[in-house]
Amino acid sequence: MLPQMRDQGPPPTGGAVRSNVAAALSAVRLIRRIDDRQAHITHEVDEAMNTNGQAATVCARAAHENPLLAKTMPAYEQIKRYVVARIAEGIWKPGALIPSETELVKEFGVARMTVSRALRELTNERVLARVQGSGTYVAPQRYESTVLEVRNIADEIAARGHRHSAHVLVIEASSAPSALDALGLSAGPVFHSRIVHCEEGEPIQYEDRFVNPSVFPGYLEQDFTLETPNHYMMRVAPIQRAEFQIHAQKPDPYVRRHLQMEMGEPCLMLWRRTWVGAAVATSVQLWHRASRLHLGGVL
Repeated sequence: MLPQMRDQGPPPTGGAVRSNVAAALSAVRLIRRIDDRQAHITHEVDEAMNTNGQAATVCARAAHENPLLAKTMPAYEQIKRYVVARIAEGIWKPGALIPSETELVKEFGVARMTVSRALRELTNERVLARVQGSGTYVAPQRYESTVLEVRNIADEIAARGHRHSAHVLVIEASSAPSALDALGLSAGPVFHSRIVHCEEGEPIQYEDRFVNPSVFPGYLEQDFTLETPNHYMMRVAPIQRAEFQIHAQKPDPYVRRHLQMEMGEPCLMLWRRTWVGAAVATSVQLWHRASRLHLGGVL
């Protein structure tokens, strides 16, 4: 038996057919416009991803070539560290014209305002000097003169014809309040090291140092039995300012033991804090047996 057919109603009139065809054509045109729009958006996204990828490649290459550029730093801070490192390494000498903002924008793949901020802050910190219509130059490096020089203890020992050696007791990241206070920071962590320096095997200086990681991000990776912290920091970033205090002080048992001091033996502690640009770079206590330390100078 044949299936029953439902009543389909009367066949469409000519006007209805034309109306249906017009609606179908409108739908096709709408679909085409949507497809074209999606293709345009896809092209824009692809271009943006390509541009961002190129910028990321430039930044990654710059960070690889310049270990001082820590990934956690803002882009303008990275550029500042890059400039300071070039000056410290002697690649850009005092009075030399540095690359233009346009060149730095290209190298780092960042906005011009980011480069401009970095150069402006370095100018305010007297690391750079900007000359209107001429460019940006490395400023003459000025240091405060004092009868107490920032000297490397290994060089002092070598000057006496003796052998320097060092024992690293502690090298760590610390967020202790005393560590933050030493560098005037509100948040950590900061880097901390304790090192005993020896002359011909005899301990002569106990060094207790806090270091600003934004100035010396690679500090914890150094081998301070081969190079002193002082030598490393002078090599990486030039010091703009330093302050000193000298105290006659009784050492705690930990210091006394590592300096091999007798109970009641006097000690001199030299406290020193240094700046790189506007940032406190390091704060250090240098403990010496009073019988082994001589301070002198010519005025």
